[in-house]
Parts: sequence; C-alpha cells; structure tokens
Amino acid sequence: MRLLEFEHPDRFVAGTVGPPGGRTFFLQAVQGRAVVSVSLEKEQVAVLAERVNDLLDEVDATADVPQAPQDNDPLSTPIDDEFRVSTMSLAWEADRKVVVIECHDREVSLEPDETGADLVEVTEPDASLMRVVLRPELAREFARRSLAAVASGRPPCPFCGEPLEPTGHVCPRANGYRR
Repeated sequence: MRLLEFEHPDRFVAGTVGPPGGRTFFLQAVQGRAVVSVSLEKEQVAVLAERVNDLLDEVDATADVPQAPQDNDPLSTPIDDEFRVSTMSLAWEADRKVVVIECHDREVSLEPDETGADLVEVTEPDASLMRVVLRPELAREFARRSLAAVASGRPPCPFCGEPLEPTGHVCPRANGYRR
C-alpha cells in the first residue's frame, strides 16, 4: 500500500479548480516542499467538513484553543491529483488530542482478525492512502474553508433547490418554465 502521511502539515485545505458548475474539488496537504492533492466529490467535501465540526464539538477540543488564522489562499501548484478519493475516515486520538483524516482510493473492507474479536482493515497491495493528522484549531479552520468552498458554487433555485445556471434553468416546480 502506498501511504502518503502528513503529521501536522503546514497546510491542509479543500479547494476547487474550474468555474462554478464545472469545478473539480481537491484536498491538498502541504508539508515543506511536498504538495499532495487528491480529488473528490463536492458532497464528500461537505460531509467531511460537517463531520469534523461535529467531532470537535463532541470532544470539546477547541474550547480553550486559540483560533487558527484563516487560510483563503488558492491551492498550491502544481495541482496533480495522486488519486480519486473513494472512502474517507475520521478519528479523534484522545491521547494526542488530534484529528486524523484518512482518504482511500478504494472501498475499505473490514474482516475479523484471526481471533475473531476485532475487525481489521483489508487492503490491496496497490491501494493508496493519504493520512493527515491535524491539531484541533487547524481542523476547525479546514472545516470552515471547506464549507465556504462548497457554498461558493452556483446558487440554488429558490423553488426546487437545483443549481441555477447563469442563463436560468427549466424548473420542475414551475412546470417546465425557465427561471
């Protein structure tokens, strides 16, 4: 398995390339001169950001931690995606007080270990995994920026909720009339 590991990276952000309606979403980790980008779906970014916020709220990890500076800079270049994210996992390591985000390029399967007591992850030899370990304040900033990136696309139709094109769209709630 190819492991791309970032223990407290200099930067971990979600960003986009392309115009609204044709954007490609990326997660990008930067540590020193190493820049690793993985592509994923808009919905995956939104769910990950929401779950990071939920996790931090649940463990009350950012209650007495100073807020991280906002990162609104564009993605670092070059933006070459290492792989397309299929499965993600999120964890809180209580002993180190960090958030761990893992992005897999394949579906992850779990099988019982030899004792049958615990489940272990079964990986293929040519699978790829990006693991990022973040302090709580940086995880909170990651979630803020991610949700902003998701929301910065095309505005939703006030009637049906589908994305509006600049030229309007055929709204099913308006019996096919353009809005």
